[in-house]
Amino acid sequence: MPMTPNDVVLAVEDLRKTYGATRAVDGVSFEVRRGEIFGILGPNGAGKTTTVECLQGLRRPDAGEIRILGLDPARDLAVVKRRIGSQLQESALPDRIKVWEALDLFSASVDGAAPWESLIDDWGLRAKRNAQFGSLSGGQKQRLLVALALVNRPEVVFLDEMTTGMDPVARRVAWSLIERIRDDGATVVLVTHFMDEAERLCDRAAIIQAGKVVAIGTPDELRSTHGDTVTVTFNGDEKDRALAAKVQGVESATIDETAAVVSPSAGAASTEGGIEARGRGPIGVRIAASLAKAGREPADYAVTRPTLEDVYLAITGDVDADEDTDRHAAKGATP
Repeated sequence: MPMTPNDVVLAVEDLRKTYGATRAVDGVSFEVRRGEIFGILGPNGAGKTTTVECLQGLRRPDAGEIRILGLDPARDLAVVKRRIGSQLQESALPDRIKVWEALDLFSASVDGAAPWESLIDDWGLRAKRNAQFGSLSGGQKQRLLVALALVNRPEVVFLDEMTTGMDPVARRVAWSLIERIRDDGATVVLVTHFMDEAERLCDRAAIIQAGKVVAIGTPDELRSTHGDTVTVTFNGDEKDRALAAKVQGVESATIDETAAVVSPSAGAASTEGGIEARGRGPIGVRIAASLAKAGREPADYAVTRPTLEDVYLAITGDVDADEDTDRHAAKGATP
């Protein structure tokens, strides 16, 4: 369904930012809809952090147009700051400030601030209420920084690698709270390296590589571009392979002559052949219908759907830069 202007809370068109010879952001364009969790994914050095910093007015882009809540963050920064919340990748507080002091200080500077006592409970910081920031673990620091980002009841919340350093239980709690932020009416822009996190949380996501958006869509839409794998195990021969290969959407069908099959009755392994078909669309259903029509009854039949991580690695390659080069290039540069 086409979006109306009222549906779009963040619009980015042909965004560009260069540091010396490094093109950190090279023509990024996307839109974020009201009330969704929008993911920004990509390898280290892809341009994610620079993009997010430009969206919040923390860095001035070299070219392109940004509209957040109808405002230009470069021109209307004071207004934008009052309407957004931000947990940045390298945020920090004075080591000696206590958890409750930080929340109380931030609340005092905001009109209509959220009750900071409830934020302490929401983000699991009650036991650390009187602890100094410098004594907190990495995950606890992240939780406090997210709580601070929510003090002003923002309409748009930016979360950059927010679950880094959290243990698995804390991550799950954080996911639930992010969904609650969305359910309470805010729009969330989530930068993450964790594909399970993106798959669980994101309504839509953009994959950025080398400063460009290389894919965008819902997790299901992104997975569908990778294609399902259907494995059919029985006495495979060329006739069977040809049958699978003719199904609409199948791009390849191969025979594995050494496929191991476990007999349900005896539990013994045999070496009957297996046919593996790869393709796009609902090929699992189509192959099943084709087999039934031909009177074939396979010993085993499995459809494997790609995960978002499979798609991500297929698009970006299984290679990450050693450092987030767009962020490091930005250090010392003029915003």
